Amino acid sequence: MNALMVLRVALKALRVNKLRSSLTMLGMIIGVAAVIAMLAIGGGAQERVRDQLKNLGSNLMLIFPGSTTASGVRLGTGAAQTLTEEDAQAIAVDVEGVVVAAPSVRGSGQVSSGNANWATQYFGTNNDYLIARDWPLASGRLFEPAEMSSAGKVALIGQTTATQLFGDLDPIDQVIRVRKVPLTIIGVLERKGQNALGQDQDDIVLLPLATARNRVLGQTQGRQRRVNTISVKTADGVDMKGVEERIRELLRQRLKVQPGADEPFTIRNLTEILQAQEQASRVLTLLLGAVASVSLLVGGIGIMNIMLVSVTERTREIGLRMAVGARGTDILKQFLVEAITLSMIGGALGILLGVGASFAVGEFANWRTDITPAAIFLAVGFSGAIGIFFGFYPARKASRLLPIEALRYE
Repeated sequence: MNALMVLRVALKALRVNKLRSSLTMLGMIIGVAAVIAMLAIGGGAQERVRDQLKNLGSNLMLIFPGSTTASGVRLGTGAAQTLTEEDAQAIAVDVEGVVVAAPSVRGSGQVSSGNANWATQYFGTNNDYLIARDWPLASGRLFEPAEMSSAGKVALIGQTTATQLFGDLDPIDQVIRVRKVPLTIIGVLERKGQNALGQDQDDIVLLPLATARNRVLGQTQGRQRRVNTISVKTADGVDMKGVEERIRELLRQRLKVQPGADEPFTIRNLTEILQAQEQASRVLTLLLGAVASVSLLVGGIGIMNIMLVSVTERTREIGLRMAVGARGTDILKQFLVEAITLSMIGGALGILLGVGASFAVGEFANWRTDITPAAIFLAVGFSGAIGIFFGFYPARKASRLLPIEALRYE
């Protein structure tokens, strides 16, 4: 028997018992759909972490002042004012692998323009901050050196703040007031979206560092040259752990920290944190896929059970075929093709159900899903392999029947 004839005979046998064939395929349909849906959900979680990493800025580390103790009460990270602009300059110049080190001070409060006002956060920093955060401008220009050195009354504004203060108007050259200080908007930042904590990164105003300290936050901080954060961007491909250790050693020397003493600063490698989250999401995806694969195995066992029943019911037919010249390999191919056909049709319908379920989860549960061709090929390949694996034993059993004994079977 050629391949086309074997397929035709197998399909005819399946059509004879349509209900049983449909119920047998149901296990494969559910299994394939579960695998695709679970991999899509897990893949969506990974994509979400990658987006957060992209929005945060690649190869980014943040350095904060350390804690301090006042009246016996130990305060948290950032309470001690230990970091300065000079520390940031030293990190950028002396630490190998560092692209930029941007110092910044921060505050929060009402920002107004005309009759509109909005509570937001403002950062005093320099242009290196945008390089560290991979944050381009949507329009306008960056701070000029003269504006940085002379505490120029200019500002860059985020998309959310721009919308709240100006609506659909172009914010460029408009004037806002931060703590009654008038600032001219010279640039609008590209939209960043939410960070890993769900905070709106576009709700922000950036000022020159000297402007923030001398005009907005007060003269005291201006004389001290203290900063709240240093944002460090490393070069692509460098060992971030090694860079972190070199920064730690440099700051210990500059701050004269004695051996064994607590460090008056904290270094947070945000890229490593998000990469750890991505790894956890990848493990979760594999776990979900493995759990869903159990239903494929159950469907395969169902196929084997039905094929064994089919062999028993068609014993006399098998004996008759062998008596008129059919070989054992022909019988093996016929039953194996029946099992594979059941599995592949169930896999195809499972793909449709799985894709539909993934879109439904994304639409109604507001959960991002990522359907990849690899997940579909994996599910279909797995279903075909299960058809071969679980269909081989019944097919082999049928091919080994003796014609005389098969014809005598009642």
